[in-house]
Amino acid sequence: MRIAVFGAGYVGLVAGTCFADSGNDVTLVDVDEGRVTALRGGQIPIYEPGLEELVKRNVLEERLGFTTEAPTAVRDADVVFIAVGTPMGDDGEADLTHVLAVARTIGSNLDGYTVVVDKSTVPVGTADRVGQEIASLTDEEFDVVSNPEFLKEGAAIDDFMKPDRVVIGASSKRAMEIMADLYAPFVRTNKPILMMDVRSAELTKYAANSMLACRVSFMNEIARMCELLGANVEQVRKGIGTDSRIGFPFLFPGPGYGGSCFPKDLQALIRTGADAGYEPLMLRAAENVNTNQKRRLAEKVVDRCGEDLSDRTIAVWGLAFKANTDDMREAPAIALIEELLKRGATVNVTDPEALDNTRAIFGDRINYFDRDYDAVEGTDALVLVTEWSQYRRPNFHLIKERMRGHVVIDGRNLWPRAALEELGFSYDGIGT
Repeated sequence: MRIAVFGAGYVGLVAGTCFADSGNDVTLVDVDEGRVTALRGGQIPIYEPGLEELVKRNVLEERLGFTTEAPTAVRDADVVFIAVGTPMGDDGEADLTHVLAVARTIGSNLDGYTVVVDKSTVPVGTADRVGQEIASLTDEEFDVVSNPEFLKEGAAIDDFMKPDRVVIGASSKRAMEIMADLYAPFVRTNKPILMMDVRSAELTKYAANSMLACRVSFMNEIARMCELLGANVEQVRKGIGTDSRIGFPFLFPGPGYGGSCFPKDLQALIRTGADAGYEPLMLRAAENVNTNQKRRLAEKVVDRCGEDLSDRTIAVWGLAFKANTDDMREAPAIALIEELLKRGATVNVTDPEALDNTRAIFGDRINYFDRDYDAVEGTDALVLVTEWSQYRRPNFHLIKERMRGHVVIDGRNLWPRAALEELGFSYDGIGT
């Protein structure tokens, strides 16, 4: 099948590359000439395990190409995916400027029946608006389909190649059959392709991420109660996670959720409810809990080191909002670092992949280290923010030798409290 994908960002690049790897001819379209040139040269603009190798292989085998020439890509395609950004506005509403611009480009260049697929995360009703934009510019036949993505950063290739389910919102049998054929190679283990109406598919994406965000915020609220009541959140987590109705996924306390999906999608669903005349109280509460949770690590540093941090140096391990990505969007580390700087602290940071993106945010206001142990040299406290595997069992004897003070704030409950306290550290976790 011939596929055009508008947007060579995270979703578009992963989707297009995986479609190419299953034998389709894929053209990725992007307005950024620098990005297109870099991709043609094998330079990947994001960190995602396995993606670079997959891109290079499919480019070499001429199934995957990159271009800024949108008209040709549209005319040559059987299916056109819209995978451009939908950034969140100050009021929580998704900005559809780029989506609708692509729709107009598609409408101006259609050549025969085409399936147009909304892959971007968009509010309910967007497919109708996309269809109206296209129809105003062409008499060619087309269908607009909603096909939301459910990719976890750090595991996106596996999520695409081996999905839990594929959600397709369509109103015509012809479009459904084309989409089912396109996804057939990825559901050979009998994972379902869920066909539904377009608006239900659009809402499914927001509902799924909002449910997960609520789970994270619920667990962080339980962790806070554990700290106040003298309970241990790890024991509580096991006690409720073994209930088959609940389960363990997304039931880990931490410094709050971040990234490109949960914050934006939760806000968008709250706004959608408000626009429909309903105030989603639980969603609003989950958002408020998360905002407060992002302050907890800084509060814990203050509890151990004092209100005035002007003579203190704090090391931060892990900057990306989660492991196995370089994504700093809405990362809890940002709130932590800003609060530490506001109190006068010197801040040393390290992360396996996110240093460049962090430097774009903080510039020379903080100190950057490529090596974990170098970042703790002469520091008063070490704060673990992101659960990279290399941080799970570090050499605490070496850390203690290099630190000036011995405060450890474990924002992911990765480290054994008893062992660290035996070594002479002052340990604090989340809800333990």
